[in-house]
Amino acid sequence: MGQLALQRLPPVASLPRRPPSLPPPSSAPPSLPSATSRRPLRPRFYVARAMSSHIVGYPRIGPKRELKFALESFWDGKTSVDDLQNVAANLRKSIWRHMADAGIKYIPSNTFSYYDQMLDTTAMLGAVPSRYGWEGGEIGFDVYFSMARGNASVPAMEMTKWFDTNYHYIVPELGPDVEFSYASHKAVVEFKEAKALGIDTVPVLIGPMTYLLLSKPAKGVEKSFCLLSLIDKILPIYKEVLTDLKSAGARWIQFDEPVLVMDLDTSQLQAFSDAYSHMESSLAGLNVLIATYFADVPAEAYKALISLKCVTGFGFDLVRGLETLDLIKESFPRGKLLFAGVVDGRNIWANDLSASLKTLQTLEDTVGKEKVVVSTSCSLLHTAVDLVNEIKLDKELKSWLAFAAQKVVEVNALAKAFSGAKDEALFSSNSMRQASRRSSPRVTNPAVQQDVAALKKSDHHRSTEVSVRLQAQQKKLNLPALPTTTIGSFPQTTDLRRIRREFKAKKISEIDYVQSIKEEYEKVIKLQEELGIDVLVHGEAERNDMVEYFGEQLSGFAFTSNGWVQSYGSRCVKPPVIYGDITRPKAMTVFWSSMAQKMTQRPMKGMLTGPVTILNWSFVRNDLPRHETCFQIALAIKDEVEDLEKAGVTVIQIDEAALREGLPLRTSEQKFYLDWAVHAFRITNCGVQDTTQIHTHMCYSNFNDIIHSIIDMDADVITIENSRSDEKLLSVFHEGVRYGAGIGPGVYDIHSPRIPSAEEIAERIKKMLAVLDSKVLWVNPDCGLKTRNYFEVKAALKNMVAAAKQIRSQLNKS
Repeated sequence: MGQLALQRLPPVASLPRRPPSLPPPSSAPPSLPSATSRRPLRPRFYVARAMSSHIVGYPRIGPKRELKFALESFWDGKTSVDDLQNVAANLRKSIWRHMADAGIKYIPSNTFSYYDQMLDTTAMLGAVPSRYGWEGGEIGFDVYFSMARGNASVPAMEMTKWFDTNYHYIVPELGPDVEFSYASHKAVVEFKEAKALGIDTVPVLIGPMTYLLLSKPAKGVEKSFCLLSLIDKILPIYKEVLTDLKSAGARWIQFDEPVLVMDLDTSQLQAFSDAYSHMESSLAGLNVLIATYFADVPAEAYKALISLKCVTGFGFDLVRGLETLDLIKESFPRGKLLFAGVVDGRNIWANDLSASLKTLQTLEDTVGKEKVVVSTSCSLLHTAVDLVNEIKLDKELKSWLAFAAQKVVEVNALAKAFSGAKDEALFSSNSMRQASRRSSPRVTNPAVQQDVAALKKSDHHRSTEVSVRLQAQQKKLNLPALPTTTIGSFPQTTDLRRIRREFKAKKISEIDYVQSIKEEYEKVIKLQEELGIDVLVHGEAERNDMVEYFGEQLSGFAFTSNGWVQSYGSRCVKPPVIYGDITRPKAMTVFWSSMAQKMTQRPMKGMLTGPVTILNWSFVRNDLPRHETCFQIALAIKDEVEDLEKAGVTVIQIDEAALREGLPLRTSEQKFYLDWAVHAFRITNCGVQDTTQIHTHMCYSNFNDIIHSIIDMDADVITIENSRSDEKLLSVFHEGVRYGAGIGPGVYDIHSPRIPSAEEIAERIKKMLAVLDSKVLWVNPDCGLKTRNYFEVKAALKNMVAAAKQIRSQLNKS
């Protein structure tokens, strides 16, 4: 995009009293080429297809991350509001037309977002925290992005994982004094936008129960505050939205209520039933779909759901919800539609069409053939966009996969087959691809499977207690009280990315590449030494991504060129594809860590990604239990840890940022997961000496409910996100949990450009010392610094070190 005269977003304090609203996209935005569009983008009218097919939601980032680049250009002040909105409008148009061309009958709208769908709902309800200075009216980009990212004056809202996915949502902050109002008409605007293209869509809203139960009490509100007590305050806003949608011509409405798969109590289920009964008059004239996903719906929740009279159809995840399938076969309301989620929305493996068709056919007697709608198990937001864009994958592996664009085609193929119009050639080809994957020699390594089987003979604890190890490590490292460190990554500059690209494309030699990385290390290490950081990192200049970097060096992994998935806002990740058994052919990080350690006398962390995080941040094979794949990765990381130790690296960090993310949503399934996840981490470092200090890192999840499993990981030091979540972590220590290992709750949020003062950080450290012993407390940011620039990093770390020294001095005096 060209350079335009647009200044950076002003801080909240300087915003106009009535911020400008989000204007609708230009009526004729320029065309955006998209691989998801199989036909030219020309005006037409799309008639309803006879086949009953539905998509829960679709990726919004674009096949080549068009939204990411448009957002970041806008945030940097390089492009205008109109430029951003034109890109967004073209993405929506290409998505809707792809689904229409593929023959999808129920096409979703309002699943696009400039940042996050929960934040969109907060905007719709006018639930803006007072610190953002909003005074009413339609919420504009200034307030919207300030809530998401913070600004120079105030911090962002908390961000945490969306159920058990790697997608992050912005957590609403609610209390009894929040005055809700209809403050964003986005759902109606986008419905009209699709209608103008001749496409009749199903507007999608986050349901009121899911919105409230995924919120948190605002600062200053009692933690015991019942969020569901606000249900009567938000339902009038939902009613206004429904009225507007009906006036615009909507015939369907989809409420996403994934919270129904959680363990809800009787009062919560009653509140759910009451909420939809209360909206019944406003829903008159609309067909209503309530979609659930990510797991089985418990029996009591299922009963409450199918008892709703105002609902036309019910959506269920039948990939992860096999028990729900049994509930449906036992009882399903006559005359209602079943939206059967048989195409996996969370993985990239091609659907076994014959197996899915059999599942659909088992529902005929209970539901009725004409009442079954073929759907995805959840939104396709969690998978990559379009396989057509892939040039790195070999032909065999590519034949085993399906990204979002291909899953849309799979849904319609199943709908046609179920209705009696089966495409025999397509099904035959699909069966051959499934057989090819099962029989391929590249998938199975018997030696690896034998090694995993042998792991069951030990729990792999280290031989001495953590208190003894910490004493041995302190003698060797000689660290001060409240040692400072960072989490691993430093800013990934444009030049750094260019150097890695050129080396991968063989445009520069290996000697030149190593020299460039060495110079980056020297810069990062010199900066840390000047700032006074105690335990250093090399900044990970050689790494593209904390999972992809390791997967590229392990067997059993494959990598895409454009398999991007949104993690939050403009942040996208490219998950590796685990297709077979995993081994480590050679050392992965020893060369780089050894080089970095030679540049300083201070301890230098060896940086690794843990097995559970590699697993949870990959597209994992579905032909083997997940825990077995995780143990294979653990053995590979164990080899790397021991090689680092032999090379003289005395501090080794094994990140498990995604351990909490994989926790099953149902309580009854959580112990099994935690047992094998913790075991996998212990496997990686069970053989090191007492003097080798093992760190781990976790971020952006609710850790309080798994604190005992975190303790059982038996790491010497854990650094853990704390600031963005408003110090929620500390409450567990107020409740009497004793943590004897080293611990570094984050002292500032790295996902915001805001630079905290030394005084603010010092206050955070004081709060930590109220519940943690100074002998175990570390001082560090929330997470890695990859997404920030050097100006922000230097200023924030300078203040962090100053705060640590200030409190250290006070401790010495006392």
